[in-house]
Amino acid sequence: MRIVLLGPPGAGKGTQAEILCDKFNIPHISTGNMLRDAIKAKTDLGNQAKELMDRGVLVPDKVIVKVVVDRLKEDDCQKGFLFDGFPRTIPQAKALDKVSVPIDIVVEIDVPDEVIIERMAGRRVHLNSGRNYHIKFNPPAIDNLDDVTGELLVQREDDKPGTVKERLEIYRSQTLPLIDFYVEKSQKKEVNYIRLDGTFLPEEVSERILKEIN
Repeated sequence: MRIVLLGPPGAGKGTQAEILCDKFNIPHISTGNMLRDAIKAKTDLGNQAKELMDRGVLVPDKVIVKVVVDRLKEDDCQKGFLFDGFPRTIPQAKALDKVSVPIDIVVEIDVPDEVIIERMAGRRVHLNSGRNYHIKFNPPAIDNLDDVTGELLVQREDDKPGTVKERLEIYRSQTLPLIDFYVEKSQKKEVNYIRLDGTFLPEEVSERILKEIN
């Protein structure tokens, strides 16, 4: 099972990815997570990516494609995979075709911008562990403190409202054409394209996705 999740930042792709990967026993390939790992390790790629992500700018296609293609060579990808946040542009999608990486299912999670901004602006994270909270939907027991260590939580630069708006503008201009790309492929029976409303509770969205896939 080879799945692509599409949708704006903050649409809930990460949550749905975990559920789908567990269901089909495939690895969750998130370019965002891979880049954040590189940033934490302070690699050359990480330093380059951090500067761009802090400004809400997408990392260049050639960098992302290289990271992904290397990841697909690992043994756990032989039975399938789930892409979360990749491909993000038509050149990235075409790069998959060039290296003969077929996609079975494309799932688009659709969420309005105002909902996205509320979701992301409320996120808080414990940097050392990666534990995530939300001031409205999943608050810590003590305001702005990690439940386990009691250390301060932070708001990531790319979750701040101004940066979120910039990221959404980039998504609309650069990523939305990808929807047309995959819809056309679905019309040719090359992929199964599924579009869902992502404003429902996560478990409801999951049920709808699995129902469509089955």
